[in-house]
Order: sequence, then C-alpha cells, then structure tokens
Amino acid sequence: MKAKFVHRCTHVLDKEATIKFYQEALGMKVVREMGPEDGSWTNTFMANDEAPFEIELTWNRGQVEPYDNGGKDTHIAFAVDDFDAFHELHEKMGCIIRENPRMGLYFIADPDDQWIEIIPAK
Repeated sequence: MKAKFVHRCTHVLDKEATIKFYQEALGMKVVREMGPEDGSWTNTFMANDEAPFEIELTWNRGQVEPYDNGGKDTHIAFAVDDFDAFHELHEKMGCIIRENPRMGLYFIADPDDQWIEIIPAK
C-alpha cells in the first residue's frame, strides 16, 4: 500500500489577494479551479515546479469572519534555494512574522494569517 501527500486545504476570505500572495512570495501558480456554476464556492489549486504538492484555497461566498486554519502552530513549510533572496523579498512584502536565526528559519503569513515556514534547501 502507498499513500502520496498531494495537497493541503486552507480557507480564504479574499481569494484574489491570497493567489497574488502565493504567486509573489513563493512562485506558485494556479493550476486548476473548481466549483459550482452558481459561484457559491471555489477550490483553487496552486503549485510550482519544485514539488508535486498543491495548496488548495477554498473560498466561500458570504464568509466574512476569519477562518481558523488550525491555529498558529499549524503551518506548511517551503525549502528555498536562495534563503537570503527570499528573506529580502519577504521583508519587502512585510509578511515576515517570526524569525528564529538560531534554527536558521523564519515564518511568513499569508493574507488569512496562515503561517508558512521558510527554511534553506539543504
């Protein structure tokens, strides 16, 4: 038996702002989108060429209260090829929320406060 981890769902209030964030901050792109014809919700899948893993952004029309996407300790992580360049980009974007120089990592947050750990590729 085999199991392959393929995506992680996060709920978003502003789909377009979140798509833009993942495009700019991590080089991801929309690979597909699905939802009913009435537009009451959408699932937008984003990925990049570095890994066979997707982020599923779930948007629901009418939702105005922030989602609890698992709390602050629940996060996804990206290993980046140029740690210093990504750090500089994320500083310019103003999305760094916590740094841990001793461990050689930092966290950014997307528009829905989903934490993303940034670590250097080894």
